[in-house]
Amino acid sequence: MLWSGWGDPAKAAPLPDPVTGLLRDLLGVTAGDAAPVPLGEIEVRDSRLGDGALGALRAAVGDANVRTDHESRVRHTRGKSTPDLLRIRRGDAAGAPDAVVLPSTHDEVLDVLRACAERRIAVVPFGGGTSVVGGLAPQLTSQGLSSFVALDLRRMDALVSVDEVSRTAVLQPGLRAPRAEALLREQGYTLGHFPQSYEWASIGGFAAARSSGQASAGYGRFDEMVMGLTVATPEGGLDLGRAPRSAAGPDLRQLVLGSEGAFGVITSVTVRIHPLPASAAYEGWRFASFETGTGALRRLAQDGPMPVVLRLSDEAETMVGLADPGAIGGGLPDAAGCLAVVGYEGTPEEIAERRAKVRAALTGAGGEHLGAGPGEKWEHGRFNAPYLRDSLLDVGAFVETLETATFWSGIPALYEAVKGALTTTLAEAGTPPLVMCHISHVYPAGASLYFTVVSAQPKEVQGDVLTHWEQAKHAANNAIISAGGTISHHHGVGSDHRDWYAWEVGALGMDVLRAIKDRLDPAGILNPGVLVPPAGRE
Repeated sequence: MLWSGWGDPAKAAPLPDPVTGLLRDLLGVTAGDAAPVPLGEIEVRDSRLGDGALGALRAAVGDANVRTDHESRVRHTRGKSTPDLLRIRRGDAAGAPDAVVLPSTHDEVLDVLRACAERRIAVVPFGGGTSVVGGLAPQLTSQGLSSFVALDLRRMDALVSVDEVSRTAVLQPGLRAPRAEALLREQGYTLGHFPQSYEWASIGGFAAARSSGQASAGYGRFDEMVMGLTVATPEGGLDLGRAPRSAAGPDLRQLVLGSEGAFGVITSVTVRIHPLPASAAYEGWRFASFETGTGALRRLAQDGPMPVVLRLSDEAETMVGLADPGAIGGGLPDAAGCLAVVGYEGTPEEIAERRAKVRAALTGAGGEHLGAGPGEKWEHGRFNAPYLRDSLLDVGAFVETLETATFWSGIPALYEAVKGALTTTLAEAGTPPLVMCHISHVYPAGASLYFTVVSAQPKEVQGDVLTHWEQAKHAANNAIISAGGTISHHHGVGSDHRDWYAWEVGALGMDVLRAIKDRLDPAGILNPGVLVPPAGRE
């Protein structure tokens, strides 16, 4: 992965001139010295690990699998949020790990955790490095720690087994999503999990952050796919999931899912799998307003039939054409209304039957069928938006995303509250934004809202861009909580959302989480400051 941006550098492309002109005229974006510093010029402090600590780590995983070189440490610095990228593009590697450790087995992970607990060295599990919420940015001082290692799980990358009778598979945590999908497809199956981070994210990361994919309407969220887990902690191992469902007390699988490395390191995941669909089809729909389109999605989510993919862009996102990042600035013909994308899978006969019923429901809800074109464009460019962000940063724009979810009755108020908070805060700071939104995950009782914010980066006299965004993000987070939303639907908590998560679950709920962490991680070395705030912070 590109150290200063997203994904494969070969897939990055400069913005077309008409788009840079639109950014200039609409938002006041002006080109500056926005190029990242060369990798070799980034200064990284000397590792704070002594010979004894390095020796213990090498004894656990082998000499070649403990890395302290400059490039390895830079490439494991923070995650892929826009603030993360702006810092590393400036040459700021203050969050670099003191070493990168690459275990290959569950037992090696246990040995690393024990060695680090004995020496008070923090451990940050590292899968694909795609966190956008500060999930790879430990806060050492909160636990009285002074050093940390990135526990890179890439060597744990096997499809361990497939149970064709139960239709489950055991996957190791460092297996990246495309490789997992390829291995399953060789045996005629699919996981059906395709988030926007799909090209680089890992199986362990999906579980640790409760990921949700673009086909969640048909396949469900990743946490719904998980049947079992093995977990390594400084206090020993956990082997969870003896049956698909159980009444044997609280389900400890749910304790690990979404724990973001704060309670333990996931070392294998048992997931449900599905036979490969014979074919797929996508199409576009237009609705007169976001409100009308939202009602149509609710109709399908509650009364069916459900397609595999179901998403709706608001007026601003539709106008810009963000549903097709490869043709940004295009939008719908006449750029009117809101674009919905609907996807189907199955045999041609199954698709035809379901599509006829969905079309009848959407037409009855006020939708206009646009044919296959918009849906196929979305499907073709479904993983391109993060590359677009890099191109926007290159020309001096600021772009970031955030997401939430609530019940259907609360969607209108939550949408207006978050959009208003972002617009007002950034406009008052001198960088009026374009705020766009889409719904991409729906349930019978509610849905998610995913916001994209684009603005000019502030001029030097206006202050630092990171300070500007921190103020806007705080305002948006406050709006989410006040309007009754959850602080995250699928990005996770990390350190960025941690304090608002504490508000969401309350003081007693946070005390429960601290008690669990204290039992599994008494030395406090696992991803400190992520998910669980220090006592007294909430």
